Amino acid sequence: MTQIFDENGKVIPVTLIEAGPCVVTQIKTKEKEGYNAVQIGFIRKTKNIKKTEKGKEYRYLKEFRIEDSKLKVGDKIEVSVFKKGEKVKVSGVSKGKGFQGVVKRWGFSGKDRTHGVKHEHRTPGSIGATTPSRVIKGKKMPGRAGQKRVTVLNLEIIKIDPKNNLLAIKGAVPGAKGTLLEIKTLK
Repeated sequence: MTQIFDENGKVIPVTLIEAGPCVVTQIKTKEKEGYNAVQIGFIRKTKNIKKTEKGKEYRYLKEFRIEDSKLKVGDKIEVSVFKKGEKVKVSGVSKGKGFQGVVKRWGFSGKDRTHGVKHEHRTPGSIGATTPSRVIKGKKMPGRAGQKRVTVLNLEIIKIDPKNNLLAIKGAVPGAKGTLLEIKTLK
């Protein structure tokens, strides 16, 4: 993330994203595969491409279901498909935080720090009733936090740099530096 200034001198927090170029690697049709989709590739591998990996020359392949597409295999999708001021949704995998207790994972407040509460400050407390004699599915318990697919809606494109394939999007996006993101325009 960084910040830029608008015409009035107001600071805008932005995330810089390298968005492309992506290449159409395959077109799937209803007649052949049973559904309509476009497969795109991002970041071309430069060395050690084996004969068995023919058609997999890209590090990342992603498929998007599209009903009507004028794209052909080999077409490039560049950052110029977006417009300044356009609203987008950005999806990605959030940062993993490892095994966490209920206070950090779910925001529990913990127990009071008063008389008789020894070594119990950050525990969840009771986890169920007598019947049923089991832990009910979906109970908020300690466990691995983060590393889930997250979508952030209504982010605005502030600036586009077609020369370097960069997007400046207002606000934060999911994931750490170098995370693969999916950017779609809102209709």
